Amino acid sequence: MKVLFTGGGTAGHINPALAAAGYLKEKEPDAQILYVGNKGGMEERLVAAAGYPMRTVTISGFQRKLTVKNLVRNAQTVVRVFTASAQTKKILREFDPDVCVGTGGYVCGPVLREAARLGYPCVIHESNAYPGVTTKMLAKSMVTVMLAVPEAMKYLDADATCVVTGNPVRGEVLSAQREASRKALGLDNRPVVLSFGGSLGASAVNRAAAYMLAQSAKTKAIQHIHGYGTHDEHFLEELRELGFNEKANPQIRLLEYIDNMPQCLSAADLVIGRAGAMTLTEIEAKNKPSILIPSPNVAENHQFHNAMALVNRGAAEIIEEKDLTGERLWETVQGLIHDPQRLHELGENAGKLEVLDASERIYSVIKSAARTGKRPRKG
Repeated sequence: MKVLFTGGGTAGHINPALAAAGYLKEKEPDAQILYVGNKGGMEERLVAAAGYPMRTVTISGFQRKLTVKNLVRNAQTVVRVFTASAQTKKILREFDPDVCVGTGGYVCGPVLREAARLGYPCVIHESNAYPGVTTKMLAKSMVTVMLAVPEAMKYLDADATCVVTGNPVRGEVLSAQREASRKALGLDNRPVVLSFGGSLGASAVNRAAAYMLAQSAKTKAIQHIHGYGTHDEHFLEELRELGFNEKANPQIRLLEYIDNMPQCLSAADLVIGRAGAMTLTEIEAKNKPSILIPSPNVAENHQFHNAMALVNRGAAEIIEEKDLTGERLWETVQGLIHDPQRLHELGENAGKLEVLDASERIYSVIKSAARTGKRPRKG
């Protein structure tokens, strides 16, 4: 079977594609995989690291804020839409896939649109509770739209064929064990709070976390692992201004980037973070209680919808960024840490949302689409 994967822009679009490709190769070692991404995008690095061959097209997104600079960018994007279609057509003719699989992002739109126009069977996976523009635009022309959660279905065209598959979870996340992870990290029996705002960091989350960590340092009753991100160079300085002393608080670990997330997540008793789809999927997979702080700076406010899918099922607490303060965060953390029953309930309910066989469901959809017998039209 020959499968073309496409998706890019953020790890939330790329990692599901790579997870699905990895499972496909486990099931069918002889399967041929080609990844089509955006030239210069994050996918170039991640796909290369995963070891898959890759072709690129050049595409960009439309800017919503109307400025002279953005009008020029939007004009450039219009041109790129047409050139990306021509580039995609050439790639499709040369690779001739049995099925095309998209996972969202700018690059996914022109690639799947051209593939569907030519008659190749296409499927798309939507990882968020509120579907992205690409998914909504392409839904009707897909053989199947795969959804992470059933809530997403109500936002799509009624003629779209949808199936709930869940989001695939990295094998290293599933295999990490709590006690072994805590031992490897040198943690003791005190509660562990894991907090982060994403790989680049999030200023609002860091400001609130700084207050929380400074207050926690006074009692030393909680162990913390906090990832402050590569773009917030002032975080450590601001934390010290609050009276925090790193050497006097070894129970609080401050990391620019958490490169052992499966281990840290497994060791945690409470998770604080944004509400990206893959983060929530991993929280569910590990039955972790969480305080979610959705980013308001994302398309269609989709992180809020992601978070509410858990909150409405008693699987997480939410603090919207407009309501976020250090005092509010610290109060919420203390309330949960001192209420083991509530922590247990949140974690247990989160675990109930996990789709255990997501990778197998996605694989089955891909196989089924490949068997439709569609062959590309000439032209």
